[in-house]
Amino acid sequence: MTDTSGAAHPIGRRTILIATGATAATLAVGAAAPEAPTTDAAYATPAAATAVCTLTKEMTEGPYYLDGALVRADITESKPGIPLKLTLTVVDDATCAPIGNALVEIWHCDALGEYSGFVGNNGHSEADDGTFLRGGVLTGTDGVAHLTTVYPGWYRGRCIHIHLKVHTGVTLTSDGSFTGGRELHTGQLFFNETITTAVAKVSPYSTNTVTRTTLAQDSVYDGGGAASGLLTLTALGSTASSGYTGTLTVGVATS
Repeated sequence: MTDTSGAAHPIGRRTILIATGATAATLAVGAAAPEAPTTDAAYATPAAATAVCTLTKEMTEGPYYLDGALVRADITESKPGIPLKLTLTVVDDATCAPIGNALVEIWHCDALGEYSGFVGNNGHSEADDGTFLRGGVLTGTDGVAHLTTVYPGWYRGRCIHIHLKVHTGVTLTSDGSFTGGRELHTGQLFFNETITTAVAKVSPYSTNTVTRTTLAQDSVYDGGGAASGLLTLTALGSTASSGYTGTLTVGVATS
């Protein structure tokens, strides 16, 4: 289940911006979609946009993308794992203004390193409905998307990560999915290695016997921190089992 698609299927390198750190303008938190809570202490305040923006490259889509993801704020489908509350803020790279009504889509493997639609590629046998740990929500007028999932596991050859796409102009469909629109960004979200080490000791992650690739060893992550998709993680409790919030402000080129 090694992710080697970056070499086999290269994508165009669109320049994007990841805005982080202290700034002159702060983006407020709001509802991302009808399912997403408008106020919830479990979600962290999004990072503020910066006057001086950091540019980075897009990351590979990887081999496990599936069309037809459901539009929903909670993608867990009762999958076991440590809770993860994501707050992702989408802004325009030219102005750092928030982009509303953008669909933020994510997908990742479960604690045993298995992707829905491809279960068995990491050596585990489990039910596969083709939809678990996949989905997306529309940003609010503040550019914020709230998503609930579990801390990802790992598979051969890759560090722990979440795949990300940002679309604009999509049409919601009657089956709960979306169609059309314009894809502005394809990237990946990454996790602090110290936190991941603690997570890996907790069941069911601890039952994953595949050798874990660290952040420093990964072939995709380039060491650029937040500019390369490294999330800011905040503990929800006193132990790793309590879960984490993960925040990042992602700027995209709209023209």
